[in-house]
Amino acid sequence: MRSTIVDIKNRTGLSLATISKYLNGGNVLPENKIKIDEAVKALNYQVNENARSLVTNQTRVMGVIVFSVENLFVGTLLRYIGEYLRKHGYGMMICDSNKNPEAEKQNIRSMVQKNVDGIIIMPVSDDPSCLKIARDAGIPVICLDRVFREDDCDSVLVSNRQTTERLVDILIRNHHRKIAVISSHTEYTGQERLSAFIAAIDKAGIRIPDEYIISAEGLSISSGYEGMQQLLSLPEPPTAVFLCNYEILIGAVMAVSSSGFSYPDDVSLIAFDSMIFSEIIRPRITGAVQPTEQLAYRAAELLILRAEEKKNGADSPPQHIVLDTDIQEHESVKDIA
Repeated sequence: MRSTIVDIKNRTGLSLATISKYLNGGNVLPENKIKIDEAVKALNYQVNENARSLVTNQTRVMGVIVFSVENLFVGTLLRYIGEYLRKHGYGMMICDSNKNPEAEKQNIRSMVQKNVDGIIIMPVSDDPSCLKIARDAGIPVICLDRVFREDDCDSVLVSNRQTTERLVDILIRNHHRKIAVISSHTEYTGQERLSAFIAAIDKAGIRIPDEYIISAEGLSISSGYEGMQQLLSLPEPPTAVFLCNYEILIGAVMAVSSSGFSYPDDVSLIAFDSMIFSEIIRPRITGAVQPTEQLAYRAAELLILRAEEKKNGADSPPQHIVLDTDIQEHESVKDIA
């Protein structure tokens, strides 16, 4: 039969108030701490988390809502978020919105009903109204990798615009002027990188035809494949293509191969986030490497801070953390001078 707090009382001779205070994180006399710890171990006592949450108004569980668990970048972030939370005494509940704004709303509602201590979200939609239910419940929310437009939520992002400018500059330094892009107009990161690409091209005084701007319905392998096929079939194909994420890169490389072309001889490739792909194919891809571990850790760290502030009745302005990427130049960009 499962042991109870009364069993600990009978074994230690301490009051229920003292035992309850200690089990719920309070301070007690050192000798009482030793007695309680010994009794917990001897009785194999398991804390009733539901009862604890009623007392402390904390579940010690954080919610993480992602746009797609199939995404390799998302999976890597989840690994590091979970690792950080475990080290700091928190569990993790994961919900997948599957790129569906309605599912995202339901996931937020579910997290609130589960009374999580905080939420990290990688948003699908641009509409911040879905956060109202969490805010009304006093649950802190951190946006990771993406943000809601026109909302001042805490966020942890990478330098999308600056990184894009640096990548475009590599192509220009290698004398490319016929530069195309494959991105997305439906997702925050795609929108930011596409906008930054156009701005960088304009700043360099380069004019490119509309056909060189491929703006797809999503940052996916199929978008990369179809977009690259479209570019390679043009009467005057580009000499270089900027690929706005990992999945688009994979699709683009597949399209180059299946079309009978090669890179960088026929077309140079540069990518925002080549991840492990750059290490397993040759020629290796020039691109930006995102600080995935630090993104996850900073988001989890900030969320725990917000949860502690809530518990103590404190409040502070939103933080917007932007991390730099590491640009790695390999063999996929050819100097065409």
